[in-house]
Amino acid sequence: MRRSPGAALAALALLITLPYDAVSYAAGQREHAQRAGHGERAAPAPRPAAAADRPFGAECRSNVVGSHVVAYCHNPYPEADRLRLHIECDRWWDIDSDSRPVTAGPAMTVRLTGRCWKDVRSVWISHQR
Repeated sequence: MRRSPGAALAALALLITLPYDAVSYAAGQREHAQRAGHGERAAPAPRPAAAADRPFGAECRSNVVGSHVVAYCHNPYPEADRLRLHIECDRWWDIDSDSRPVTAGPAMTVRLTGRCWKDVRSVWISHQR
């Protein structure tokens, strides 16, 4: 019997797209079943909330007036957010700028400012845990 290369490719694609958590969960269930089979009472271990699962990130609003940029960021979450203002200037000779990190603590609003010599092309704010 000859197998088609399409079936092998489909099986490989399924294996690659299998979530990492699914593999970890299955391994944990096997371990739990083995402990329970030996007469031990194994309670499932609580999974701590991963940092990626917790809400994070200040809400920011920026305003460009001429060559000046002002951004206000409010952090409604209990975890601090380190913010940086990034400004890309429109002219090739105008130097783009990145602000120093500013920490927005829980329920705190911070103001970030910057400027170009001439026109501003784009503005964005980066967040760091």
